[in-house]
Amino acid sequence: MKNKDLTVGSPSKVLIAFCLPMFASVIFQQLYNLADSFVAGRFLGEDMLAAVGNGYEVTLIFLAFGFGINIGCSVICSQLFGAKKLNDLKCAVYTTFISTAVLSVLLTLLGEIFTKPLLELINTPESIMWQSQLYLYIYIGGLPFVFFYNVSNGIFSALGDSKTPFVFLACSSIANIGMDVLFVLLFPKWGTATVAWATFICQGISCVLAVIFVFRRLKTIETQGRVKVFSFGMLKRISVIAIPSILQQSFISVGNIVIQGIINSFGTAVVAGYSASVKLNNLVITSMITVGNGISNYTAQNLGAQKTERIKKGFKSGLMIVWLIAIPFALVYFFFGDGLSALFMKAPTEEALSSARVFLRIVSPFYVMVAMKLTADGVLRGLSKMGFFMAATFTDLVLRVGLSFVLSRFFADTGIWLSWPIGWGVATIMSVSFYFISVRKKNKIIKE
Repeated sequence: MKNKDLTVGSPSKVLIAFCLPMFASVIFQQLYNLADSFVAGRFLGEDMLAAVGNGYEVTLIFLAFGFGINIGCSVICSQLFGAKKLNDLKCAVYTTFISTAVLSVLLTLLGEIFTKPLLELINTPESIMWQSQLYLYIYIGGLPFVFFYNVSNGIFSALGDSKTPFVFLACSSIANIGMDVLFVLLFPKWGTATVAWATFICQGISCVLAVIFVFRRLKTIETQGRVKVFSFGMLKRISVIAIPSILQQSFISVGNIVIQGIINSFGTAVVAGYSASVKLNNLVITSMITVGNGISNYTAQNLGAQKTERIKKGFKSGLMIVWLIAIPFALVYFFFGDGLSALFMKAPTEEALSSARVFLRIVSPFYVMVAMKLTADGVLRGLSKMGFFMAATFTDLVLRVGLSFVLSRFFADTGIWLSWPIGWGVATIMSVSFYFISVRKKNKIIKE
């Protein structure tokens, strides 16, 4: 495994070689959550599946911070690596690690305190309240592992290495599946705690290994003179990217929690059906977002090297990659979505299966469209155009939340599912338009 310069070579070949391990990584990363839901549903029952799914929506608030820090560090480190400013690159890494340590401790404490109020806020059914709490208490205790792993992953990506994170995730995910099954067989009375502890242990191991390898990789990068361990100037530069990303993901998570509250009002069966199907949906969306992150690294390195002509070629190549992901998943989910959702449930009710089937048949045809948005978003982040990126994302969120309230009054839970493609459609038009505006401006500035 080694650092890779993304500013040379055929853009399509460079992106395919760089993004494919990232795509494989996110598949394994999603296995963490899929394994929790699968084991809970198959071995512990529909209520336990609903509890894990319900708790998962709350974890997304905290994961937003990990995502934001990852993007902020990764984009700035990519720009510095592309510009060959290696002293600043190391300073950015050290500054991010120190800031992450402080933030992770603070969020872990806040998360443990406000777990129950958050679950009450989303109208969690009393029948699954305690199991949802139990899952969250353990999961939130492992947030420092999640944060430091995300930062390490972002650093590897910034250096053009997408293979090392893949190896860590592959091993950790496979171990997590095995531990999920082992724990639920040995300690069936623990309920959701069985899958939560398995995830906690595996995330911890992968985090420690990733951090060790990051520092080993940094030693191979030669620098001149003394490197700052912490810089407020560098922290500010990283925060310009990280904070909007955190806010964007946080608001999306809050919006999803609001939507989860609406879903909860339709009963445990609908919650279970949604919990299974939304995990399948998230697998696709997260995969495309991860490829978008790879496009951000590619864009940032080429921006740092002032090779903006490669950015437009990268966008087209990236779009082809995400379409290759979106189309097969769309077809499989549309025709076999209920069967796949049933894998997560021990004895699924017809109501649960119906909710899962309708949700996937409504959203899956629009994966090709949202792929365009996520590719354009990747370029916008790499160009540090966070205002444009946030505008499109917030529009999607506001539309989905607002329409969920309105349409659910007329079409029950189906009305909630209909809000997804509408929000995606408007946001896609905005993101693609912002992409063309931003690339045109960057080309003009550099030529001048």
